[in-house]
Amino acid sequence: MTRRPEIAVRPVTESEIPDWIRALNTGFLRTPHVSGAEIADRGSYLVPSRTLGAFDAGRCVATLRSFPQELTAVGGTPVPADAITNVTVTATHRRQGLLTRMMALDLAAAKERGDVVATLIAAEYRIYGRFGFGPATWTTEWEIDVPRAGLDPRDPVTTDGARIDLVDAEDVRKLGPELFERLRRSRPGAVSRDERWWQVNTGAVLLDRASWTEPFYAVYRAPGGEIEGLAAYVCDDVWNDAKQPLDTATVKGLIGTTPAAERALWRYLCSIDWITKVRSGPRSPDDLLPYFLPDPRAARIVTQADWLWVRILDVVRALEARSYEGEGSLVLEVTDGTGPAGGRYRLDASPAGATCAATTESAELTLDVAELASLWLGGESAVRLAALDRVREERAGAARVADALLRTSGRPWCPDSF
Repeated sequence: MTRRPEIAVRPVTESEIPDWIRALNTGFLRTPHVSGAEIADRGSYLVPSRTLGAFDAGRCVATLRSFPQELTAVGGTPVPADAITNVTVTATHRRQGLLTRMMALDLAAAKERGDVVATLIAAEYRIYGRFGFGPATWTTEWEIDVPRAGLDPRDPVTTDGARIDLVDAEDVRKLGPELFERLRRSRPGAVSRDERWWQVNTGAVLLDRASWTEPFYAVYRAPGGEIEGLAAYVCDDVWNDAKQPLDTATVKGLIGTTPAAERALWRYLCSIDWITKVRSGPRSPDDLLPYFLPDPRAARIVTQADWLWVRILDVVRALEARSYEGEGSLVLEVTDGTGPAGGRYRLDASPAGATCAATTESAELTLDVAELASLWLGGESAVRLAALDRVREERAGAARVADALLRTSGRPWCPDSF
């Protein structure tokens, strides 16, 4: 009996990209057909050395791709990240260890490059914890019942010389990147956007023009003329039996570098004639949105879920990159299976900075690298994780010390999917 050759897991060659795209489409239950336009588009940005496939008798049956990214740590320092996306395993080849092999290959290369963390958006919760990823940011979406919100349509949307203007997609491609850079440098959990992001999200690059709806774009200008906010939104066309408009404005993205900019943009959206509901799109769980309204109950939560998952590759650099509001020290025992982050580390932190180094001192808190990732951006509680038996105190009170050092006054937020 002839033995079946082992499935090869490796980077793709340029000629294999069409087969890789077919496997990707199959894994995501899209039509497996690969058009010439899709090949040309993906070929323009795929890096073959970071585009992995599993090949069974020459046919691609699993996919994984990564690309360079920056992730903002607490305090505003960007750290190099290995952003992982396009992860699929064809249904005929599940439970054969293909994802494990692709992930190991990619994470080893990321560690070798000097990336501090890896990131991804998890389609399914139970998959990525076993690879050392932990949920580090969460997302919430609200739906605003505009008539209930209590806003007086006679009140001005802006005050003191500020204004809101509608602009075109071309304007957004010019002014958006600089505005977003200001936001992401101040927002733990935010990730970088490259030029292609702006091209795709403003319709300059389209594979299927029939599925694209051009958004409206509104910018907030401060009294001095500086642009401090940007909203992209689309509207439906719904009428009731009495021929009254009941339209919904769905926000595709809203960023503001000041609370005044965010407040004005939300009030603007709620002031548009015919709009009776506003869908916020993904926001931070502690977003100010509901409290911009006279009746916060007019904004009901329609989605709340984990969002950005982080995998720490270098514990020392990750803990030294972020800032700390309190002062203290903590010895962590980090478990990481066969991964690169395992070990015992002493963290000494204060508002002036932090040092972290391997140590032989007795551990005070033991946790998996996935739990450390959840704590690192400041949105999770070590006390909470201890209650769930996901971290273990080796010294009484160590979880509270960890919270005093690692937790932040605001929740981390990632505005993007990738």
